[in-house]
Amino acid sequence: MDTVNTHFKWEEATGAAKYIADRHYEGLLEGRFYRSSCPRGRIKSVTLPTLPDGYHIFGADDVPGQNVLPIVEIDWPAFADQEVRFVGQVIYLVVGPDPDVVDELLNEIDVEYAPLEPAYTIEQSKALKDGAIHADDNVLDTHRLHKGDIEAGFAQAVTIIEETCSTGYQEHIYLETQGAVCYPQDGKVVLEGSMQCPWYVHHTMAVVLGHDNVRAIQCPTGGGFGGKEDFPDVLAAPLAVAVEKLQQPIRLIFERGEDIATTSKRHPVTFHYKTGVDADGKIVAMDIKFDVNAGAYLSLSGIVLQRSITTATNVYDIPNVRVEGHAWATNTVPTGAFRGFGSPQNCFCMETHIHHVAKQLGADPVAFKQRHFLTAESHSLTGAEIFGDLVLDEMLHKVLDMSDYHRKFNEYTRQDGSQAERRKGIGLAVFQHGCGFAGDLEDTLVRAKVKLLKGSDGNVQILASNTDIGQGLSLTFRKIVADTLGKPLEEIQLAVPDTGIVPDSGPTVASRSILIVGYILEKAAKKLKKSWVEGEDQEITEVYCKPDYHQWDQNTYQGNAYQATSYGANVVEVEVDMATGEADITGAWAVYDIGRAIDSTIFRGQIEGGLVQALGYGSCEKLEMTQDGVFAQRSMADYVIPTALDVPAIGSDLVDNPYPYGPNGAKGGGELTHNGGAAAFVAAVENAIGVPLSSIPVTPEKVCEALARRSDEPSAQQREGQVKGSGPGNGAPIDED
Repeated sequence: MDTVNTHFKWEEATGAAKYIADRHYEGLLEGRFYRSSCPRGRIKSVTLPTLPDGYHIFGADDVPGQNVLPIVEIDWPAFADQEVRFVGQVIYLVVGPDPDVVDELLNEIDVEYAPLEPAYTIEQSKALKDGAIHADDNVLDTHRLHKGDIEAGFAQAVTIIEETCSTGYQEHIYLETQGAVCYPQDGKVVLEGSMQCPWYVHHTMAVVLGHDNVRAIQCPTGGGFGGKEDFPDVLAAPLAVAVEKLQQPIRLIFERGEDIATTSKRHPVTFHYKTGVDADGKIVAMDIKFDVNAGAYLSLSGIVLQRSITTATNVYDIPNVRVEGHAWATNTVPTGAFRGFGSPQNCFCMETHIHHVAKQLGADPVAFKQRHFLTAESHSLTGAEIFGDLVLDEMLHKVLDMSDYHRKFNEYTRQDGSQAERRKGIGLAVFQHGCGFAGDLEDTLVRAKVKLLKGSDGNVQILASNTDIGQGLSLTFRKIVADTLGKPLEEIQLAVPDTGIVPDSGPTVASRSILIVGYILEKAAKKLKKSWVEGEDQEITEVYCKPDYHQWDQNTYQGNAYQATSYGANVVEVEVDMATGEADITGAWAVYDIGRAIDSTIFRGQIEGGLVQALGYGSCEKLEMTQDGVFAQRSMADYVIPTALDVPAIGSDLVDNPYPYGPNGAKGGGELTHNGGAAAFVAAVENAIGVPLSSIPVTPEKVCEALARRSDEPSAQQREGQVKGSGPGNGAPIDED
């Protein structure tokens, strides 16, 4: 049985690791996709070239099973057949021994379309020009949620403040692009590739082929961040069809430009808030409406929508809430999984709005946020009692002390903006992340399963389908089992995630690997320790079962939306050039409650990587859709991400708060670290320039535009006076850029 390298990440660090593009296969053919050049239309006719010997073209008519990618809903075809919905949609797979000839054949394919009016934005989708893309209204999914009595809440309000906040696309920019090799072996169609979820790929191949003689194997993977959750299915389905027919290995590796142009992205979201504040300055009601740009097919947008709905009020206890969210079909690349799965968008918008409400009321933003924190007596947005200890206040005090926040905030707020060429600012964000799949899906749908195999020599093999995509799982899983058994780490090995060998422990997503799978590995190890027999082979299987307290009603959206919730607080300090709008990050601090860390060094990597990725999301990662339905940014030269020179040393700490249903008290944390950085950065820029900002990324251009508008807007004192003196419904709206 193949295992992940026991000397943790040694092969990756030394360059010895064999990524999918490094592997040799006898008789290998090269594959390329022929993609739609039309954003929306019907396929009228197709002209295919004469093929030289050894070259082949595969399309919808060649699929022996179902021509679908079974990602939640059956709506995304493996090969476009009668219609196309976005530029870059796969219509054909061309394969052959010489990639140059394959490229020539691609250029000779001619597809004639009957074009329809495309919709690239949510507003265009709502307009329904040339009819609906999906159903009769372009709504791919929708959810509503109520807490308390929204009308009674607004009746108590003496001030009502409305605001729109929004986020854009984000590209994953994993170091290794999408890639896979598919080949026949022992009567099965086998796919090796860069992936997060081997059993997803296994299922997709089985559906398109119409049988289960398939196998998916994860290779060393150069980053995922969600981009290799659902999207490898797009490669796997056509490859499986071609290999089943040809019985030869085929490789498909994306170039960087192709990867950026055609793979899934983080969902753009627009939130509209209507917030009621009573005479004591307490939020008593909040009406939240938000729209998600889902792209051409549902993909994972429904799950993103559900997470956004159930955590819409972030870490705040607001008694009366109404939330309504829609995922809209557009003629763009389907948006899918990305680290945080909707939480970074929600946390940015909610944190920014709460910050703005505090400023309009003339309140200190930190004190205002703390006053509204969830407490042990609170109920969640979905009506559940708070399980375990909340350490929000402790985290807040830690991060404020580490960053010297109060002194700096007061000092920077008093800066004279009319004279300073460079101004400093500091900002805070507090946030959460629900661990595992939402609702009861871990118990009713996934039902994670793991195995431990003990050999007669005393070595133990871990069999689980969760993958190490850079987050350190190949060490933390082994540590959980080794510590539980009281065995040396080198006697514990982790099998390569291979669906021909490992059980389905569920996907490597949703901060579930440690909380769910790590926990049942710990339980399996306890059983093995109790039944250990020297010199004999033994096998232990463990299946997940949710804790008794975790109750959920999918029809009413009431109960524990997540088995556990992790929390975080970030502070970011900036210096802004008032002439160019450039914001240099001069300090960053982070404190988290992830229960108890399995390995603090491993999690330190998650803290720094996640926070830097969040700072890029908030500051510079601009991905724009052109009038032709393609992304304007096509390379790492024009899609800008932070480098080591853009981020200072990050001060970080953990609050020890063990969770009883996690391995050694651990909760999930890999996604949590992405949730707060953007909001903290934007709050810091606001503090520096004295102008509210409500959409990201906050690029230098956006800062300059905000500064240019400042002279035309009421002063902060005027805005404060307007809000304080307002009656119900008369609050002055803040910037809705």
